[in-house]
Amino acid sequence: MSSGNAHHSELGAFLKARRMELSPAQVGLPDSPGGRRRVKGLRREEVALLASISADYYTRLEQGRRQASEPVLDTLARVLRLDDSERAYLFELSGKDAARPRRRTTQKVQPQLRRLLDDLATTPAVVLGRRTDILAWNPMAAALFTDFARIPENKRNFVRLVFRDPAIRALYPDWDWVAQTSLAQLRMEAARDPQDPRLVELVGELSLQDPDFRRWWGAHRVAVQGTGTKVLNHPIVGELTLDWSFLTSTADPDQQLITLTAEPGTSSHDRLRILASWAAQTADQSAADH
Repeated sequence: MSSGNAHHSELGAFLKARRMELSPAQVGLPDSPGGRRRVKGLRREEVALLASISADYYTRLEQGRRQASEPVLDTLARVLRLDDSERAYLFELSGKDAARPRRRTTQKVQPQLRRLLDDLATTPAVVLGRRTDILAWNPMAAALFTDFARIPENKRNFVRLVFRDPAIRALYPDWDWVAQTSLAQLRMEAARDPQDPRLVELVGELSLQDPDFRRWWGAHRVAVQGTGTKVLNHPIVGELTLDWSFLTSTADPDQQLITLTAEPGTSSHDRLRILASWAAQTADQSAADH
């Protein structure tokens, strides 16, 4: 399958998933007599009616047999009540960035980010690349999450660890939300290059191994987030409420530095310092053992 066909197929699946989540009442249409409908959500004909396009035109869009213009995409985004992330995803799938060159070479962490990681003595930080691959981390990130060095490089992926690593999974009391958010960000990656063989392999692997991943991936949720808050139950220092943020590398926009910090004066801030001390002692002991 060509990249263009893959985008069109994904576009159709995304449109179908979104219309199935809307009821006629939500968009101002009368429901069927008796409230019974043979299909979940809106029918294709109803979406076409609301978008002022023919039912045949919309059907061919969902079937991957027709490209949509920007005005039609704008209208569909409004009709299907897409948020900003979903609208951006819709345009990605429609080939608006098709001229962007593919970059499938092995990523290496930028030296500037590596130095910054090393200087963050009390702040957990990791560098994520394409597909949420973990490119680098500092000792605090290893102390907070897991010893990433023990994981084979080709398996060192954040989404994979969230779904498949019991230690990572146990960290999050709200694991469902964390997993779905990370998966939604991964789907944005899929829009940029759906033919990326490593991405296809990752999605296939997790779809076979994890029913939650399989179900949520099929929901076609997308998200772009730059900041947020996570609660973690750490086995050494207990509960941590940490604010996370993304810093994108200007040298390689596909690399992002993620830092986790706690508000000064809070118990989480104090516990991060305890974790830093524990990580330093563990590193010293490891060095002595060797």
